[in-house]
Amino acid sequence: MESKRESSEINNDEASEVVEIAQSSSNEPRGTWRHAAFHVATTIATPAAYAPLPFAVASLGWALGVTSLVAGTLVTWYSSLLIASLWRWDGKKHTTYRHLAKSIYGPWGYWSIAFFQQVAALGNNIAIQIAAGSSLKAVYKYYHPNGTLTLQHFIVFFGAFELMLSQLPDIHSLRWVNALCTLSTIGFAGTTIGVTIYNGKKANRDLISYGLQGSSSAKVFSAFNALGVIAFSFGDAMLPEIQSTVRTPAKRNTYKGVSAAYSIIVSTYWQLAFLGYWAFGSEVEPYIVASLTTPKWTVVMANLFAVIQISGCFQIYCRPTYAYFEGRMPLGKPNDSFRVRSYIFRLFYTLIYIGIITLVASAMPFFGDFVSICGAIGFTPLDFVFPVLAHMKAGKIPKNTKFRLPVLILNTAIASWYSIVAILGCLGAIRIILQDIKTYNFFHDM
Repeated sequence: MESKRESSEINNDEASEVVEIAQSSSNEPRGTWRHAAFHVATTIATPAAYAPLPFAVASLGWALGVTSLVAGTLVTWYSSLLIASLWRWDGKKHTTYRHLAKSIYGPWGYWSIAFFQQVAALGNNIAIQIAAGSSLKAVYKYYHPNGTLTLQHFIVFFGAFELMLSQLPDIHSLRWVNALCTLSTIGFAGTTIGVTIYNGKKANRDLISYGLQGSSSAKVFSAFNALGVIAFSFGDAMLPEIQSTVRTPAKRNTYKGVSAAYSIIVSTYWQLAFLGYWAFGSEVEPYIVASLTTPKWTVVMANLFAVIQISGCFQIYCRPTYAYFEGRMPLGKPNDSFRVRSYIFRLFYTLIYIGIITLVASAMPFFGDFVSICGAIGFTPLDFVFPVLAHMKAGKIPKNTKFRLPVLILNTAIASWYSIVAILGCLGAIRIILQDIKTYNFFHDM
């Protein structure tokens, strides 16, 4: 009877998607699974996300570093598939993460996810601004070693470029931008991994140390901070928004898109994290590109790939905030006057949003600190804890007793452990931020 009930549920899901096809119109989503893969890969596999991974592994050591990275990969892959499975779980479309949470947990779920998503988006985009500015400055210094432009100049330049991209209407309009970003992800990873191996072979291996640095308390807080960095590296928090752009059957296409994106993630994250630690040991920089020295032209290539890739990621994380403002725009007839007002209103709120992020990134360009605290407070609840809890709350646990108990144990273990990780990562990040504020002045040229 249970197997019949399960097959009935599957058939109902498929039937509802057939109805969607029959009712399709010009307003229906048109994205393919490939577009979903571009969006997911652009959102997760950014240079700002996996460039700090060698530093995170160095802060944990080989055993804990490898275990934490592999676990983070598998858990977020699993969690993404769980979130995708909740598409129309109650027969209704939930096109944003917040509305999905509201459908399962009520108003408090909506506001909780809104808070975590905003923290994740703001922290991620501040880190992206700093990473982009650092990469652009590195390219500038290659051609103008004695140039006078500072990191803050390049952060502002990148912000101006993002302001232009922000005038595109929605995530689907970014599909070709994100296709280019996905190619840049592969380019950045391939270049950086190759140069890392080259630098590692040229280094005096007898001088490379893999021991944890600092006092006992410093080692502990560095390890906490590293857990936040790893959580940040797998941050997505946007899958329902991406899934809402995918054509029917939305679940199946999203499953394929997520799995394709994670094939890129696995092939790049693990290699760069482990090879970066092998090459530079405990002296590896928080942003791996800063550790690379020769050959210079390949370092320039890696930095250019980084800037191209994260320009698309920045845009995806802007969209929930933009949607909030757009929802408060006065309604009117779709005539020329209304469209002009819409463009002006869009320019106004995107200018304020990007201006604030650019100001914070310029004033406090501490890349590793923002990565960790954003991962701990924003991405850990959204990408590790909420998906498994929501899956259980929505009643999607298998009815078959053979699988029910193992899935319950797995989901509970994931939610419990990563709740602890969120707290530890936050403590480590706050301590390091306080130390950096004492060491550097505001608007420091890193």
